[in-house]
Amino acid sequence: MTSLLNTGIYAVPEAARLTHVSPWRIRRWLRGYEFRTSGGRHRSPAVWQGQIPPIGTKVALGFLDLLETRCVDAFISAGVSWTFLRRAHFRARELIGHGHPFCTNRFATDGRTIFFETREHTDEVCLWDIADLQRVFEQVIRPFIRELDYDEETIPSRWWPRGREHQVALDPGRCFGQPIISSVGVPTRVLADSLAANGSAEEVARWFEVPLATVYEAAEFEKSLVA
Repeated sequence: MTSLLNTGIYAVPEAARLTHVSPWRIRRWLRGYEFRTSGGRHRSPAVWQGQIPPIGTKVALGFLDLLETRCVDAFISAGVSWTFLRRAHFRARELIGHGHPFCTNRFATDGRTIFFETREHTDEVCLWDIADLQRVFEQVIRPFIRELDYDEETIPSRWWPRGREHQVALDPGRCFGQPIISSVGVPTRVLADSLAANGSAEEVARWFEVPLATVYEAAEFEKSLVA
């Protein structure tokens, strides 16, 4: 049984809210999917094995699943082909030795090599040259890596989704990985919902014994998730 104490847990709708990736895509990436062609029915396997085993048709994500989803979507959005990305993910798992390679600190160092190697060995026509891959890598991975804290094994341990200059963090060891104000440990949704219900930031700050700026920070973050 997977321990959830330091894994984090996110239902698919919650993961979609935090990553801005559609629930449909998240389920396909974690469970695989079937499709039909003129040659019959085929199955596309999951891109990676999730941290939390599915229960029947229900899928939940762990903290690393959440980060890997964000990385995969960023590469797809930047124009990297799905076939090419799937092969690169497979190769990265082999070389890095981790089931969630794109979000590891090692990928920040080895990622370009992995993509170049995949490009050189693919049998399909690839329109991406070395300059394209370098540019996409720098645009997609470098900014995201700066938002992450890593443990001694180069595995992400904390995500600062608004940057380190802000207080919001996702930490799988606190509140099951839900977004919190790191300095006080209060979930951002709790503060934002309290503000929406009461209308007075000063009252909410007094109830939870937090600075007034903390209430506004939580409300701004929650608002950004539905933008």
